Amino acid sequence: MQHLFHFKVLVILAWGLLVVVGVVFIVWGAETFAEHLGAAAVRLQVSSFALALLLAGAEPEELATAVTASLRAAPAIAFGDVVGANIAICLVALGVGAWIAPLPFSKRVMRYALFGLPIGAIATGFIWDGDISRLEGLFLIGLYVLYVGVIWWAERKPPALGETGELKEASESLAIEQAKGIQHRVGKDVLLVCAGFAAMIVGSILLVEAVRRISPVEATQTRLALTLVGFATAFELVILAWSTARRGATEAAVAGVVGSFTYNVTMTLGAAAIARPLTIVDASLLHFPLLVMLASLGLVIVLASFKGYLAKTAGATLLAAYPLFIIALLVV
Repeated sequence: MQHLFHFKVLVILAWGLLVVVGVVFIVWGAETFAEHLGAAAVRLQVSSFALALLLAGAEPEELATAVTASLRAAPAIAFGDVVGANIAICLVALGVGAWIAPLPFSKRVMRYALFGLPIGAIATGFIWDGDISRLEGLFLIGLYVLYVGVIWWAERKPPALGETGELKEASESLAIEQAKGIQHRVGKDVLLVCAGFAAMIVGSILLVEAVRRISPVEATQTRLALTLVGFATAFELVILAWSTARRGATEAAVAGVVGSFTYNVTMTLGAAAIARPLTIVDASLLHFPLLVMLASLGLVIVLASFKGYLAKTAGATLLAAYPLFIIALLVV
C-alpha cells in the first residue's frame, strides 16, 4: 500500500515537472513570437488594420492554452485559464510594475480599461452558466473587433494595445536599414515567428495534459487552471511590467497589459469555444473568480484615477489582493 502511495506521488511530481517545462516553452514561444511577428509583418507589407487586429492586446500564450484545453475536452482548464490570467494581469503584473515605479494611466490607457470593464461584464454573462457555444464564441470575437475598431475611430490611429509597440520599432528599424541600403532577409523573422508559435503549441499541450493527468476531477482542474495555469500564461506580462517599470514605464507598455484583459475574455475565450463548445458541469465554480476578475480591473481603475498613475501604494494593494484571492478560492 505504501509503495502504491509513493508511486502516485512520483507520478504527480513527474506531471508537475512537465507543467514547468510547458510554462518554459510557452513563455519563450510567446516572447519570440511577439518580438519577431511585428518585424516580419512590416517587411511583408501586411495591412495596418490586419496587424492591429492581430497584435492589439494579443496574448498568444493564453490563446494557445485555452484552445488546446478546449480541443483536449478540458473546458474547465480553458475557462480557468482566461479568468485566472486576467486576475493575475490586474493584480500581479500591474502590482509588480507599480511597486517598482509609477505606471502612467493617461486618458488613453484609462479609456482602454473603462471599455474593457463592460466587455468583461458581457463575457461574464456568457460564462456564468458554464456553457459557451460556437455562435457565442463568434459573438465574443466580433466584440473584440468592435473594441479595436471603436478605439481606432476615437483615436484616429491604431490602438496602442498589446504587441503593437513592436510595429513602431519594426517600421523604424526597416526605415533605417533602407536608408543605409541594408538588405534584410525577412526569412529569419518568419522562421522565428514559426518557432515561437510551435513552442507555444508544444508548451500548451504539455501544460494542459499535465493538469488533466494530475486530476481528472473538474473542480480540481478549475482551481489549478485559475491559479497555476492562469498565472503561468500571464507570467510574460508580469515580466513585461517589471522590466518596463525599471526602464521607465511607457504609456504603450501599460496599455498593452490593460488591453490584454479584454483580449482574453473575447478573442481567447471565443477561439476556444469555436474550436469546441465549452461546457462544464458545475458552473458555480467560476462565479466567485468571475466576480474577482471584474473587481480586479475595477480596483485598478479606481486606484489609477486618484493620481493618473498607479503608485507604489497602489502596487502594494494590488499585490496583497492576489494571495487573498488564492486563499479565498481554496476555502470557498
